[in-house]
Amino acid sequence: MIGTKVHTMIRSYVVRTAAYLCFVWVVVLFHQRAFAAEIQFRHGVGGSTEIHTVGADDSLVELARRYDVGYNEIEAANAGVDPVIPDAGITVTIPGKWILPDIQAQKGIVINLAEMRLYYFDVPSRGLVETFPVGIGDEGWDTPTGTFHIIEKIVNPAWHVPASIRKQKPELPRIVPSGPDNPLGTHALRLSVGTVLIHGTDRPFGIGRRVSHGCIHLYPEDIVRLFRKVRVGARVVIVRQPVKVATVDNRVLVEIHADKNEELEEETVNFLERKGLLDRVDNRKLQKALLVRSGVPTDITRN
Repeated sequence: MIGTKVHTMIRSYVVRTAAYLCFVWVVVLFHQRAFAAEIQFRHGVGGSTEIHTVGADDSLVELARRYDVGYNEIEAANAGVDPVIPDAGITVTIPGKWILPDIQAQKGIVINLAEMRLYYFDVPSRGLVETFPVGIGDEGWDTPTGTFHIIEKIVNPAWHVPASIRKQKPELPRIVPSGPDNPLGTHALRLSVGTVLIHGTDRPFGIGRRVSHGCIHLYPEDIVRLFRKVRVGARVVIVRQPVKVATVDNRVLVEIHADKNEELEEETVNFLERKGLLDRVDNRKLQKALLVRSGVPTDITRN
């Protein structure tokens, strides 16, 4: 009888230990995928698109964070899929491939508001770039464009609530101390413009959305990684480029984002013409890309 009890206790312990180790393994895998990695860009294009089979408890919001993309990106790449309760068993596209924004000097931080994505050029000569999805300023609180610099790095920042926000929400205190309910998260980078920060968030579901009062939000795990690498004085360029273009292996690629639902055909055609690529484009493919606006690099080359 005693031997049987001991055997049962040992078996129970082994099962619990195995379950715990499996849980830890899943968590480690999740965080490894959630942290952005250095991506090799070639001719301005880098990353890869993945396919995910939807599980019973998946939503596009949860998958966005798991794969370190913004809600806007995963929704645009999967038009027609219910973002909250997608059908189990269907496959969805994980948009992990990008064209770099069109800027002259690729160094420091570049943020493209139209795609809600940040690019960090750590060692530009090696062609390696880290990229993170972001949340940006809501309508009427637009994140400013221009060239700025990091002037301060803050760990566990307190939130000094702007008067404009306290006017909207008078119940807020003047200062919200650091902690789990602080909307700035655990780390912040102050820009040389007004009160704009690049910071974490206590509401990660807002990444890939227009949710802030002008600041740039990152997933909690992403801001930690960026914070460790960026130095005070680093340059920050903020642009709004809903259309990006690249050529790889003689193929013309466009990446088009549904930025403010603007008409983008003329802008796209002019962009292609400036780069001397318009005569290599299949107009039917271009029109489809303009209609879909998937935010995924799309081949529009004339065959």
